[in-house]
Amino acid sequence: MSLRLRHLWLALAIWGAVHPMVHFLGWFQREGWSLPGLVVAWFANPAVAGLTWDLLISALVLVLWVLAEVAVRRNWDALWAIPATCFIGVSCGLPLYLWLRSRPV
Repeated sequence: MSLRLRHLWLALAIWGAVHPMVHFLGWFQREGWSLPGLVVAWFANPAVAGLTWDLLISALVLVLWVLAEVAVRRNWDALWAIPATCFIGVSCGLPLYLWLRSRPV
């Protein structure tokens, strides 16, 4: 795998961590630091609920994929993609996993 593509995975992981977080922090500043309030906002209307379910299902699939591949490849560093996915989001977890998976062996 080319070094350029590997750098792209890392850049996308960083972007996927920072860009959504800017929106979350803005929401928290306006609405207060309420996780229950955030969950209510995730299901505020059918369009947002659809996107929420899409991301939740994608996160579950990514976590299962990481676990399955780690069991076979023994690439323990790839497990970092799981907390990145659960605490930041798929937009960070997926490119981070691809970056960790594409390192030279």
